[in-house]
Amino acid sequence: MRTRLENLDGLALCYEKGQSPAFLAGQAMDQAPVLRQAYLDMEGGRIVDFGPMNALDRSQDPQALRVIDGQGRWALPAFIDSHTHLVYAHERSGEFEQRMRGATYAEIAAAGGGILHSAQALEAMPEDALLQGLLKRLNQARNTGTAVVEIKSGYGLTLEAELKMLRVIQRAKTHSRQPLFATFLGAHAVPARHAGNTDAYFHEVLTDMLPRVAAEGLADFVDLFCEEHYFRPDQLRALADAAHSYGLPLKAHVNQFTSLGGIQAAIASGALSVDHLEVLTDQDLADLAAAWTGQTGPMPVALPGCSLFLQIPYTPGRRIIDAGLPLAIASDCNPGSAPSANLALAWALSCHQMKLTPMEALVGLTLNGAAALGASDRMGSIQRGKEAHVILTKPISSLASLPYHFGENLVEHTFVFGQ
Repeated sequence: MRTRLENLDGLALCYEKGQSPAFLAGQAMDQAPVLRQAYLDMEGGRIVDFGPMNALDRSQDPQALRVIDGQGRWALPAFIDSHTHLVYAHERSGEFEQRMRGATYAEIAAAGGGILHSAQALEAMPEDALLQGLLKRLNQARNTGTAVVEIKSGYGLTLEAELKMLRVIQRAKTHSRQPLFATFLGAHAVPARHAGNTDAYFHEVLTDMLPRVAAEGLADFVDLFCEEHYFRPDQLRALADAAHSYGLPLKAHVNQFTSLGGIQAAIASGALSVDHLEVLTDQDLADLAAAWTGQTGPMPVALPGCSLFLQIPYTPGRRIIDAGLPLAIASDCNPGSAPSANLALAWALSCHQMKLTPMEALVGLTLNGAAALGASDRMGSIQRGKEAHVILTKPISSLASLPYHFGENLVEHTFVFGQ
């Protein structure tokens, strides 16, 4: 049956077939097309038609048509979360309280908390329980507009635990309608058994874990946390080279706390995205701009929820866009540094704290989010033939109302494959 949203006050990021770009960058991010007084048709999991209400063909058999009145509402591409850590055993609210009492993130990690604490809890939790927790979080994300989610491993830090995390993601694909992407992040932290010996653990990731992950077809991407006291730029390049032989693209955690060459290593490795970027030097920005000269650089991904929670600088999104670059926005949802998958909140933070316009931030959450997953040919904009992942808002006065009313859920329904 065809589903029609009609009398929409607005339809955002709508392109005629074949005209939707793979991403938007620089000034173009604020110039995405909007159609007022519109309709949108979905059928068979795809967008099949849209246009102005005065051009609507009403010859469709009413018995084969479900009509939803969109009076006062907007329809827009559903959010695409290109960076999450949604498979975990327990929240870490105790560490949050420690931080509120003065402890730093680094001090908590050094005392056995942080990622290592999550790894211990995950190893002990049965796979079925992890799956139920993941499905609950996916549903919560959908309630606030997210249709598509990338999910990383990285709380395993042993071969069996990393495989367990990735199996949970694969199982979730059969339980959730939401399209899911899996990323192998074995190089997330150095486990206690290799304390002080990053090279020994990285060798394990490269020679024991990665071949098994690839052989079992458990991942779409690989990733590494390139940061002081974690992993180095040369290891990022080594991971990319090894993953390339298995056909697995690289995504990279870089420049969260320090600038130590991670961006440059990611560029040299042909990374699909560079995520975090809270610390961005003039040279880093210049190198990113140079990489994008041919329109094929790594997608910069901002994670404003992490900045809010850890009280660290926000990714300089305004500088990135003003340099003519694209920008994607994701949640980084995880139990330690960004315990929220609410991308409507990320939209508000991007405007209030990173100084993006509402349209720039929406592009970052949709089309550019799809590009960060190499999937903008399938999703991320309103175009005939694309997957029907669509937000129908509650009645709002304008598109800007969504980030303006921070903390409120103005999503009436998130359609995933038109349902």
